[in-house]
This record gives sequence, C-alpha cells and structure tokens, in this order.
Amino acid sequence: MKKSSLLLLIAIFNLIVFQSLYAQIKLPAIVSSNMVLQRNTPVKLWGWADANEKIAIKTSWLKKSIHIQADANGNWFAEVQTTNSKEAQTIILKSDDSKIVLDNILFGEVWLCSGQSNMEMPMKGYAGQPIFGSAEAVAKSNNPNLRLFSVTRTKGSKTPLKDVEKYSAWQQATPESVLHFSAVAYFYGSQLQEILDVPVGLILSAWGGSSVQAWMSNEALSLHQKVDITNKDINVKPNSIPTALYNSMMHPLIPYTIKGAIWYQGESNMEESAKYKKLFPAMVQDWRKQWAIGDFPFYYAQIAPYLYSGNETTVNSKNSAFFREVQLQCLDIIPNSGIAITMDIGAENPIHPPKKKEVADRLLYNALHKTYGYTSVQFEGPIFNSMEVKEAGLLITFKNEENGIYSYNGLEGFEIAGIDKVFYPANAKIIDRKKVMISSEKVPNPVAVRYDWNNWVKGTLLNTNLLPASSFRTDDWNDATKAKKE
Repeated sequence: MKKSSLLLLIAIFNLIVFQSLYAQIKLPAIVSSNMVLQRNTPVKLWGWADANEKIAIKTSWLKKSIHIQADANGNWFAEVQTTNSKEAQTIILKSDDSKIVLDNILFGEVWLCSGQSNMEMPMKGYAGQPIFGSAEAVAKSNNPNLRLFSVTRTKGSKTPLKDVEKYSAWQQATPESVLHFSAVAYFYGSQLQEILDVPVGLILSAWGGSSVQAWMSNEALSLHQKVDITNKDINVKPNSIPTALYNSMMHPLIPYTIKGAIWYQGESNMEESAKYKKLFPAMVQDWRKQWAIGDFPFYYAQIAPYLYSGNETTVNSKNSAFFREVQLQCLDIIPNSGIAITMDIGAENPIHPPKKKEVADRLLYNALHKTYGYTSVQFEGPIFNSMEVKEAGLLITFKNEENGIYSYNGLEGFEIAGIDKVFYPANAKIIDRKKVMISSEKVPNPVAVRYDWNNWVKGTLLNTNLLPASSFRTDDWNDATKAKKE
C-alpha cells in the first residue's frame, strides 16, 4: 500500500474515532452519581454531545422519559422536576452512541459555600491554627445524607469556563472527607441536615485571600470599574485578579439548582469599604441573575475582629470597623440576605479565628428563621436604635432586645465624643436591662458614641440569646480622632 493511501486511511480512522468520542454524552463534574438535587422543584441538568444529538433521560421517579436534542454546538439542557422522596434515585441518559447511569442520587437542600480563607479553612485547621471542636465533629461525621462537592484551587481563567478543572466529586460525609472540607460549611450543613431531617448537599468553592472582584463576572464588574486582564498572568495570584475565580470556579457550577448561598469573605477588601458597599451587592445580584432562580437566600459572615495594623487609628482604610459597618449596611441593600455577627469570637492573631462552629451557627439561625420558617429561632443581636442626651451622658436604645441585653463581665469598647470629634474611652452600664448609659468625665457635653470601633476588640454587648451586637457609631465623621493616652 502506498504511503499516501496509508496516511489517508489513518486520517479517516482518527476522524471516525474523534467523532465517536465527541458524540458521547458528557456531563459537567457537578452532575454525577452521589449528588444531591434540590428537592421538590424543577432542577437543571446540562452537558454536551454531538451537534443535534438526540438524548433520552430516564429517571427512577418519573414515569415518562424526557427527550431532548443538543443544539448545533452540541450543548444540551433539560429541566427535571424532583420530589420530596428520601429514597436514593437513579438517572439514565442515552443517545445513539452512549449511555450514562447516575446512581445514589438524593433529593434535599443544596447550599453553595464560598468566600476566602475563613470559608475555605478545613476541619483539620491550618498549621498552628485549630478549629475548636473539630476532633469530636470529625469523629461523629459519618452521614450518608450529607454530601460534599468541592471545587479545588486551580488556575484562574480570563474567560468563563464550561467545567471545573480540579475538584473533589460528590461524596458522603465521612471522617476522611470532612477532615479536608470547610469547617464553616460542614458545621452549617450537618446541623441543617439534622434539624430538617432531609439530605443536604454542600458545594464548596472558595480561595484564601480572594477579593470580591475575583468572584464577579466581567459583565457585573465592568459596571463599576474597568476590567482588562488581557496581559495578566492568570497563573499568578488569580485570587486577586478581577473575574478570574468567577470564570474558573463559579461559572462552571451554573445553573446547578441551589437553595441558597453562605459567604465568608471581606478581609482582602477591608481597606476599600466604600467600594465594597457597591461591589458586594452587585456580585450577589449578578449571581442571582446567572442562576435565574430568583433572589435565593444569601447569608454572610461579618469579618471578625483582628489586629490588622494596630488600634490607634480612626482612618477609614486602616480601621476594619468601617468595613464591618458597610457589611451591616449591605443587609438593607441585598434582598433576602442575613448576616452573622462575629464581634465576640474573633482572634487578635491569627486572622483565622478557631470558633468556626459559632459562625456556622449564626448563619444557620438566619436560614432557619428566614428560609425554613422556624420563627422561634432568633438570629439577630442588638442593633443600635436611638440615642438621647441624659445626665451628662448618652442613653442608647436597641432593636432586638425584647428579652433584654446582656454582658458576661461588664461592657467594654465604648467611646464618647463632644463637638470637637475627639473620642475618649467611656464607662458603659446596662440600664433597666434594655438600655446602655455611656459617660466620661473627659466629655461633659457628649454628642456621639462609638462601640468597638477598632480593629481588635472583644465584643461584650449581647442579647439574652447570646447573639452579639455589631460595632456601631452614631456619627458620620471622617475626621474624628482619638484622645491621646495619658
């Protein structure tokens, strides 16, 4: 046989093989055996095949098969109604050239868990940085009704990807899988599963040190700033490159049907609080737009107190209290949202406080009360309501104090100022179990008060549910100063 004829046959053979491979039904990583599908709702399945390929989807819970056809580019999409069944289910996908069987599927509550290192921090902790209660939690973690899926750190992308490149596939919670999974996400999901008594699926996509800009789409971020990453090395710190993590770690998860999202991020944006007040709500709005399932619940953790660059400053960009204030204000900007206040569970050092279960608990209280109808579950600490000048001091009232306010060992962290805008440490005392009286001999005519308005503080103001108040201020000054220590 002539060499040219042999080469032609090889080329034809390779073409046939390539076409056959391409014709195989392909699924994104997140659509697989062992997954949890959101219960009793239309859920989305999608993938790829040959152009115009006809696909039949047979499920164990529906009597009729679903017949769809891939488009001219090989993309296909199907919507399937789930039920409240707690039994394991099966999905079979067939085309002329392939068959995929997905088994051990559960219907339940699916939550997306994202953010930076305080969300990413696994149950085993970081080097020299523990998770309190992790040993017992890991030992008791075996649970076939709790399933975990993780998008692991990978290089970023300059354009949205169809699928994740690195991941840990859906698996049930076991000591081995939980040890390496997000502590906040696990504590949240395991308790939700126990309380609701339904399967729960947790999707983790987080990266330490990431900015909010990295988790935003180009479409959303471009409305607020110029986005040009053409010449960026996408392999170098993609967690700080605008849109890079959205493209590689979030977009491939869409449109997997979720119930809601929990979020723990902000430390990397701490010095740009005014910008974050615009970008964070814009990110949430964009995610909701991309998922196209309405304003799904979005619950987030306030950054915890930490000694960033010292406490002797009122400068906006150096004082994390301004950022915590913005996170609290975002509640009024983001519909169907909730916040977990962390004033009492921070750490002076390191930036990863070990009390992750308390963070998860407070996120969970939001979800139980607002999403699942457990209206007796309280989820908010005291919130500043009003201020009255009284007896050379300031009398403060609060919202969410129906059963009174509380402090373990007395109130700390209050400062008071007169019209000179100089803040002095103040004495604070609970009055009538619901109000706080604040005064200082240094300020005979006070006009403003601040609470825990520093980087590192120990929150002492709580309600009787032991939920803390956020740091707050009654002024809007940008030129205030602190009195010099004597």
